[in-house]
Amino acid sequence: MYPWFTNWLIIAIIVVMIIIFIARVNKMIILSNRIANLQAQIEVQLTKKTELISELVKTVKGYMKHEQYVFEKITNAIGKLYSASTLNERISANEEIEEALGVLGRVIIRYPELKANENFKLLQEEISNTENKIAYARQFYNDAVLEYNNTISTIPGNLLAKILRKTPKKYLEPEKKEVEIDFT
Repeated sequence: MYPWFTNWLIIAIIVVMIIIFIARVNKMIILSNRIANLQAQIEVQLTKKTELISELVKTVKGYMKHEQYVFEKITNAIGKLYSASTLNERISANEEIEEALGVLGRVIIRYPELKANENFKLLQEEISNTENKIAYARQFYNDAVLEYNNTISTIPGNLLAKILRKTPKKYLEPEKKEVEIDFT
């Protein structure tokens, strides 16, 4: 072989390796940013939901003066959501809110004039829509975590992940139980 050919071959291999390295590092960064974005979207929807629930509670309080324990349960759950420091803690607090709303739904059955209130109906629909957005965002979050974890677990990503000290991200845990809220 010609020495100049060997030199060019070595240079070409090094250039290809650098390109692969840069592409993999960029992919890790992009996926990490996507996960952070999805986490923020979930938190925005959780905050929106608590604001809607606060409005719902204001609407309902006028009708239900003797059901104070229900409002305390909801208020405590919302307080836990706002004081949570991690996404999993916020999701756990959201589950408590769901449970409290289930209790509220059972109490509301005794107030047919409330169920006919237009503002109540709109808030109920908006909470349901927000809950759907949270579920979709959680699904997309876990999909992004899967892609990220696959990227840092497969060759050559695993080698780069060790060099860059990238560790697998955690999935959002599934909700412990399903609570159905039906105000109709």
